[in-house]
Amino acid sequence: MKTVLYPASFDPVTLGHVDIAERAAKLFDKVVVGVFEKPLKNLLFLPQERLEMTKNAMAHIPNVTVLGYNGLTAHYAQKIGVDAIVRGLRAVSDFEWEMQLALANQSIAEGVETVCLMTSQRFSFISSSIVKEIALNGGSVSHLVQPHVEKALKARYNELKKTAK
Repeated sequence: MKTVLYPASFDPVTLGHVDIAERAAKLFDKVVVGVFEKPLKNLLFLPQERLEMTKNAMAHIPNVTVLGYNGLTAHYAQKIGVDAIVRGLRAVSDFEWEMQLALANQSIAEGVETVCLMTSQRFSFISSSIVKEIALNGGSVSHLVQPHVEKALKARYNELKKTAK
């Protein structure tokens, strides 16, 4: 039984993330979607909020489990005994970063392999940062995220606007 880890911050989870999870689920017996609790970036949503949004987004995929984690991804991969880490590649610019991550993971945890899936063309421009920028400025993100994520984005930006006054 082949099990893989698909890690990310999912801040917020996008249709591109869901696409990678769906495709990984067709290739592997089990996919653990790991919601990284403390990445080195400014987050819009708390870890529990990101975890719940991601669980909701992936609920339709029977062989996907969504779990939160912290610490090094390579150590977490070893701890849960996966066969590989799955990463999505949107553009050539992603390749260099993903290659560095894969090599770093191998140096930390020997035997941790990385499998990269090319994004589907219709999602190749989507990133969580772009989704947040569009939502922050009042644009529609309904074609980029699931309805529950769009609702959460609107609510969070409304909260932030109220506290900024």
